[in-house]
Amino acid sequence: MIQDSSILASLVEIGFNVVYFALLARVILSWVPHDPFHPVVNLISQITDPVLRPFQKWIPPLAGFDLSPVFAYFALEVAHSIIVGLLF
Repeated sequence: MIQDSSILASLVEIGFNVVYFALLARVILSWVPHDPFHPVVNLISQITDPVLRPFQKWIPPLAGFDLSPVFAYFALEVAHSIIVGLLF
């Protein structure tokens, strides 16, 4: 039983890491010109849009900067702590 929860915790860790790196990639892509139709860019958007969309609705851009990734990152950290805490 302990082994099952550690496997589940590892999968949760991997999932959160994928989202963290996708958020970082999305922020970097917002600074450089890119092809929005490239398959990798499309995948990054598919991963990050569900996380960013709620924050983009409530947090307007500040001086042209989208701060939703910052708030999304902190919300993910809280969710990560709660979920991993419940698993252990």
